[in-house]
Amino acid sequence: MSPDIISLGELLVEIMRPEKDIYHGVLGATYRGPFPSGAPAIYIDSAARMGKKFHLTAGFIGVVGNDEFGKCIIEKLKNDNIDITHIRITQELTTGIAFNQYNSDGSRKFIFAKGAAGETSPHDIKPEYFKDIKNLHIMGSALSISKKSRDACYNAIQIAKDMNPDVLISFDPNFRPEMLDIETILEISLPVLATTSILFPSGEEAEMLARIKGPKRACQKLLEMGPQIIVLKQGKEGCTLFTPDKHEGKRVKGFKVNEIDPTGAGDSFGGAFIIGLLAGWDLEKIATFANAVGALKVEFFGPMPNTSFEEVIELIEKI
Repeated sequence: MSPDIISLGELLVEIMRPEKDIYHGVLGATYRGPFPSGAPAIYIDSAARMGKKFHLTAGFIGVVGNDEFGKCIIEKLKNDNIDITHIRITQELTTGIAFNQYNSDGSRKFIFAKGAAGETSPHDIKPEYFKDIKNLHIMGSALSISKKSRDACYNAIQIAKDMNPDVLISFDPNFRPEMLDIETILEISLPVLATTSILFPSGEEAEMLARIKGPKRACQKLLEMGPQIIVLKQGKEGCTLFTPDKHEGKRVKGFKVNEIDPTGAGDSFGGAFIIGLLAGWDLEKIATFANAVGALKVEFFGPMPNTSFEEVIELIEKI
């Protein structure tokens, strides 16, 4: 069976500090978890939950260990109607773990136990799985975690384009300096950027990719490098859309909610955005919808919420 939407890369559980500014080195301090995670998995989970309304299917390619952490990830994805037949279970390594600490200045600090998370390889990319593909999503973290995972991403792009020349390649740079130095991340991102239809950068990521100061100028420069749509993610402020006919950018406001945990909000936003695009909505409607999905995510502790399409529409209609 070939899904409409495919993502690939790291599968993790997150073990999270429930309060801010509690450093990893504090002896005896509390963590909560495990929570199924991994940026590309959060994306596909959001796309699957939002895409159910439109009968859009989703699948994931990745690797977990043969342990209870791996089982809890697979269970969450299965419950949200994601095809998990291309998730490989390895006997050699344990499931990846990310210990996550949030600080009051908005920064995060991770300690990774990579385990099987970087084991996705070109051999896991099966051409028949891409037969009916409409969207392939690539995460910078999947490019950064290992050469094996990076080559799998490159291979998936080539196969997706061979199967459907009009496939939408979406790319979230998701820079992770704790995995690789920034210059290397930029270098390995360029081949993906050249094939990208939709780019989801933060302001800082846009500046780094374009090597220009100022998020607006950076996004305008990035339009010249391949993508047809740049979606500048701006957290609670919403997002700004850049297209060839919206070169100055179109700002779409976010939603005011009670923030509990922002982990995964940007990835959830991206998964929702692609659903609106595949549904044929106009860009401003799509951005409003994606902003609402991101907003509802931050009200939930843990990277992958259970938000339904109907709950998103309810929030939008409250405006």
